Amino acid sequence: MPKVMWEGRFSKKLDDDANSFNASISFDKRMYADDIDGTIAHAYMLGKCSIIPYDETRKLVKCLEEIKSEIDSGKLEIDDSAEDIHMFIEAELTKRLGDIGKKIHTARSRNDQTALALRMYVYRETFEILKLAMKLVETLMKKAEEERETIMPGYTHMQRAQPVTFGHHLMAYVFMFLRDMHRIASACTRTNISPLGAGALAGTTYPIDRILSSHLAGCRDFAHNSLDAVSDRDYCVELCSDIALIMTHLSRLSEEITLWCSWEFKFIELDDAYCTGSSIMPQKKNPDIAELVRGKTGRVNGDLVTLLTMLKGLPLAYNKDLQEDKEAIFDAIDTVKSCLKIFAPLIETMRVKRDNMRKAASEGFINATDCADYLVRKSIPFRDAYKITGKLVAQCISKNCTLETLPLSEYKKASELFEEDIYHAVDLATCLKERNSEGGPSPDRFYEQFYEAKVLLSPFSKM
Repeated sequence: MPKVMWEGRFSKKLDDDANSFNASISFDKRMYADDIDGTIAHAYMLGKCSIIPYDETRKLVKCLEEIKSEIDSGKLEIDDSAEDIHMFIEAELTKRLGDIGKKIHTARSRNDQTALALRMYVYRETFEILKLAMKLVETLMKKAEEERETIMPGYTHMQRAQPVTFGHHLMAYVFMFLRDMHRIASACTRTNISPLGAGALAGTTYPIDRILSSHLAGCRDFAHNSLDAVSDRDYCVELCSDIALIMTHLSRLSEEITLWCSWEFKFIELDDAYCTGSSIMPQKKNPDIAELVRGKTGRVNGDLVTLLTMLKGLPLAYNKDLQEDKEAIFDAIDTVKSCLKIFAPLIETMRVKRDNMRKAASEGFINATDCADYLVRKSIPFRDAYKITGKLVAQCISKNCTLETLPLSEYKKASELFEEDIYHAVDLATCLKERNSEGGPSPDRFYEQFYEAKVLLSPFSKM
C-alpha cells in the first residue's frame, strides 16, 4: 500500500479491507484532467500571491502539465492502489519535484480540491450532454418536417381520439427535449462555481486571492460561504434531476416507438441496425434499443434518489458520505450520453408507414368532435351536438361504417341541420386544417412551431 498523506497522526496502517472500502480511485480517476487543471489554477494563485516563490509555481505547473500529458497518452498509468486521484497526482508531483511538490497543498484541503474537480468535471460533461441532445432535437425536427402532413390518430387513454400529424406528434418531443436542454444550461451557471479557498471548512489564514483562483479554474464566481463550498452537492442533484427528465422523455418516446413498430400498429419500421432477433423465433424483429433506453431510465432515477438520500441527513461540513456523489452522477451522465447517442440515428433511419397511419386515423371515429362542431356552428348547443354525434357513432358501429360513409339520410334522421357539406366537415384533411389554433396540428401551423423550436435551439448552435 502506498503512503497516505494523513499518516502522521496514526500509529498503524489502515486495514487492507478498510482501505479498499475507503478508496475511490477506481471511479474518480476519470477526473484526473479536472484535478490537474484545478491544481494548476491553485499553483498560479499561490505564486501570484507570493505564498510560494513564483519560480516554484512555474515548476509545479510544468510538471502538472507533463503528468496530464503522460496520462492522456498512456505513458503514465494511474496507480489503482492509491486512495483517490487527488492523492495519486500529488504523490506523483512530489516524487518528481521533491519538496517543491509538497508545497502544492499549501492553503488547500482535499475537501475544496475534490469539490472543485467534481464541479469542473460535471460542468465539462454537461456540454457533451447538450451536444448530443441538440443532435437528437435536430434529427426529430428533420423527421417532423418530412412528416408534417402525414395524418395519424392522436390518442388519449391509448384510445384513438382526434386527428394529428406525425410531424406534430414528433414536435411535441422536440419541445420536451428543448426544455430539458434549457434546464441543463441554467444548471450550468450554478455548477461553474469555485470552492477553492474554502479549505477543509473554514477558509485559510494564508493571503489567498479566491477571485483569481476561480477565474484561473474557468469558473464564473467563487462559493461565498466556506462551509457551503465543501459540503453541498446540490449541483449534482440538479443535473441528475435534469438528466432524469431527459431519460423520462426518451422513455416515453421509446414506449411509443415500441408500440408503433409492433404488428398491432405497424406505423413505423426500425432499421435493422437498431433491432435484434430472437434465439428461437425466426420471424422476430425486436426493438431492443428503444426498450433498453426505456429500462435505463430506472437506473438514472435511482441515481437521483441516491444523491438526495446521501445529502438529506448530513450535518455541515464535509462527511465521507459525500464520496458517494461520484458514482451516482457519473452513472447518470454516462447513461444519458449513451442513450442520446444511439437514439438520434435510430430516429433518423426509421421508416414511416404513412398509409397505415392514415388507415388507423380513418377507423377510429376521430372526426366525431368535428361532426359535433359542425352542428354547433349551426347554433345547436355543444352538449346537444355531442349527444347527437354519439348516437351517430353508435349507429356507424352497428352498421360497420364510418362517419364519412354514413348515408346523408341517416344524418338527416339525427338532425335536419345536416347537409351534404357534412362530408367535407368530417374529412380528415379538413379536420386537420381546421385545427388551426396556435400550437395546433394544422399543417398551416407547423412552421410556426418549427421556427419557434429553431429559436429555442439557437443558443446551443455554437457549442
